[in-house]
Amino acid sequence: MLKRMAIVVLGLMASAPAFSEEMKPEEARKFIAGKLFAFNCFEGTRGAGRIFADGSVAGAIQIGGTGPMRNVRLPAGTLQVKPEAVCASMQGLPFQPCFNLQKTDQASFRGTVSGLGFAYCDFNRKSGRVDLATVTRSRAANVRAASAAVPSTASNASSSTNNNPGD
Repeated sequence: MLKRMAIVVLGLMASAPAFSEEMKPEEARKFIAGKLFAFNCFEGTRGAGRIFADGSVAGAIQIGGTGPMRNVRLPAGTLQVKPEAVCASMQGLPFQPCFNLQKTDQASFRGTVSGLGFAYCDFNRKSGRVDLATVTRSRAANVRAASAAVPSTASNASSSTNNNPGD
């Protein structure tokens, strides 16, 4: 039994490169820039966003997986493609974190903070128009449901006034 388990583990280890491939910085830029990705991180943070060719970022994030989604916009140069790595430059951070990027399939990748293999986020490419339309419809439905549940004092007030122009 132990021998079979060892063979299975060795087989999985040998096939690991087929499941993921490390992207070089320039390859990562081409794979990621301008595309919309949804992401889920190891500690529960999730969201969706777009990284632009100039290193700026725009999207929405929910820290720790709880609380409200917050819109985020980071300026050009926040993410920098260097010859050896992709790194972040953010005002207020005492260091410049760099990332290991593993392409997991044709539409997804895993980003880990260099030196902190446990700190990762999984990114999955989305089609912006369809996903945006879905989010917009679901938000509109939530707003309609919430407004239907709250009695409107404005409509009650307007129905009690006399709208005859001659009075």
